[in-house]
Order: sequence, then structure tokens, then C-alpha cells
Amino acid sequence: MKQLLYLMPIISGAMWGSAGIFVRKLTEQGMNSYTVVSVRVILAVLILAVWLGIYDRNLLKIKLKDLWIFVAGGVVGMFGLNICYNFAISELSLSLAAVLLSLSPVFVLFMAAILFKEKITSKKVICMTIAIAGCVLASGVLESASTMRWSVKGIIVGIIGAFFYGLYGIISKTAMERGYHAFTTTFYCLFMVMLVVIPLTNWKLVTNVVVANPIKMSVFLVIHSLCTSVLPYILYTFSIRYIDAGMASILASGEPVAAMIFGVIFFSEIPTVLSVVGIVLVIVALALLSMPEKNVVNLIKCR
Repeated sequence: MKQLLYLMPIISGAMWGSAGIFVRKLTEQGMNSYTVVSVRVILAVLILAVWLGIYDRNLLKIKLKDLWIFVAGGVVGMFGLNICYNFAISELSLSLAAVLLSLSPVFVLFMAAILFKEKITSKKVICMTIAIAGCVLASGVLESASTMRWSVKGIIVGIIGAFFYGLYGIISKTAMERGYHAFTTTFYCLFMVMLVVIPLTNWKLVTNVVVANPIKMSVFLVIHSLCTSVLPYILYTFSIRYIDAGMASILASGEPVAAMIFGVIFFSEIPTVLSVVGIVLVIVALALLSMPEKNVVNLIKCR
């Protein structure tokens, strides 16, 4: 059971890493970023509503005093993450967009320092430095002939998305500590996002895409929602009820690797040597965060 709990955020990261495949396909079909997010979220809410209605209706009950948790987790965390990540995907290579998003554990540490008065230790500074160096290498800015797509605004928005990702982790952890099930937390956070995106949805674009190929595109949209909203959020949210939120975010950092693989398979985005090194550095930095303070400092000194 313990091994399964640690596997959950890893699977979540891989699923989030597949987002670029769906976003780019739907963008090519004429859907804008807001519409892509709204369709994904609306379908996710409908799927979860049906599931909870069958599985356990009691999971739909929440306390009014805790409503702010789901509003913050959904509107600020999820919505901010989705909008920023979708924009980053349109500006950057899939692997780079995912690398920037994987910086979320760093933001978790800083937010924890502000909210919970946790110290910013030498280990955290070391990992932060390694992660930033990895992002620079992965971005391709040091390579004039780099095949990696990047832009300054894409990188900035990608980093902001990482902040929202980390914020969602902290907020959902709060919900778990108050006794809410992963299904409940995921459903209401997505529901809050749905309330925001519905007015922004261009239903004409959605209709045009579906009408062009009803069966194929309908199935594609459902799979998109399942793989990038329903399943990863449930698995990630469920895992942080039993393991440390920082650890869960570190385990989910395999997303850049998954995104890089998907980029190679579906879009022929062949990474350069420096890009691969950068991605490895980011993952190593995040992994070091789970090590004891003395071990990390001693490891650096040995090098």
C-alpha cells in the first residue's frame, strides 16, 4: 500500500506531462486556451458527479466554513495552473514547459516558510540553485541552434504556473487534514473552476470541433479530461493525505521526462544534450529536497 501511495504522484506527473498532446491537437482544430481548459474541466466535473453519485453521495457534502478552501484551490490553484501551462505549451517545447512546472516544490518551500514559519535552509538554497541552472540549460537559451522552442514570456508564465501548482498542493493538503476525501476535494475544486470558465467558453468553437468528427473528437475530449484532470488530480490529492506534500510534488516531478518523451514521439521535438542535462538537473534538485539537510550539504562538499 505504501509503495502504491508513492506511485500515485508519479503517475499523476506522467499524465500531466501528456497535456501538451491534447492542447496542441485542440489548438490546431481552432480552440483557444480558455476553451480547451473549460471543456476539459466541465467534462471532468460531469464525470466525477456521476461517479460520486454512484460511489458515495456523502462525499458531496462539505461544510460552509470550508468553502474557501475549494474556491482557493480551484479558482486560484487549478485555474491559474491550467491557463499558465496551456499558454506555456503554446510558446515552449513540451519538455521545457513541464520543467518549469516542476519547480512547484520550490514555491511550496517558500510558501511554507511564510505561512508556517519554516526555515529556508542551505539544502533548500542548494536545490533552488541547481533547479534554476537546469531550467536555463533546458530552455535552449545557451544554444544558438537549439531545436527547443522557447520565448521569454513563455518561460515567465510557465514559472507562474509552477507557483499556482504549488499553491494547489498546499490548499489540497489543508482539505485532506480537515477530513475531506480526495474525490471531494478534486470535485469541488474543479467545480469552482467550471463556474469561472463557463462564461469564457466559446461554444461555437467547441461545436465546430465536435461536428467535424463527432465520435472521434468526443472520445478525444473525454480522454483528455480523464488523463489531465480527473485521474491525475485524484491520485495526487489522495497521495498527499498520507505522504508529505513536498514529497508528493517531488515524485510528480517526473512530468518533464514524460513530456519530453511525448514531445519526441508526437512532435519530433528532439532534445539536445544540454536540454537533457537541464531536465536531469531539475529532477535531481527536486529529489535532493527529500534528503536530510546534512546529507545534501555533505554530498555537495564531496563533489
